Amino acid sequence: MIRPREIGYTDELLADGSVHRTYEDGRQEWRRRGPAGEVFWRDDRENTGTDELLGDKIVKRTLADGTVTYGRDIGYGRTLWGRGETLMINRTSFGGRMGAILVGLGVAGLAVTASQLPPLALTPEEEEELRQQAAQSSSSGGDGGGGGDGGGDGGGDSGDGGDWDGGHWGDDGGGWSDDDFG
Repeated sequence: MIRPREIGYTDELLADGSVHRTYEDGRQEWRRRGPAGEVFWRDDRENTGTDELLGDKIVKRTLADGTVTYGRDIGYGRTLWGRGETLMINRTSFGGRMGAILVGLGVAGLAVTASQLPPLALTPEEEEELRQQAAQSSSSGGDGGGGGDGGGDGGGDSGDGGDWDGGHWGDDGGGWSDDDFG
């Protein structure tokens, strides 16, 4: 069993359709969904990147400098990053609040098992296979691989973030759900 460092966060939907995310460790992110469903983000430490939901509840985070990390949605508003060092907890969503209640009751422990860890690396072929699985699952009425928070530790400096590195910042026509991976 692994005992990750927990970092909670809350999301606030802004008038322009973007989301302001506040982490309990003091960080802040601004997030917007792109035309293909990806999420473009920037934070208050000048990091920028893109989060993409792959299949099997895997979230791919690509920083502006090309660094890639993976997370896994493990349910109840929780996303595990890296080798289990960090567990992001969505305190905004019903799932996140329910998870906190279940943990309090002792039904869902805070420890994480090795089977819940995200991959350290994936080949482009493996990523594409996960995307295809997610597309097939969503077209057949499945959940499309779940949601995660896409809020890994952000890494180091990833560029100036001046234009949010290609994010689509117009009206996304979609709307935001507190269950969205990012």
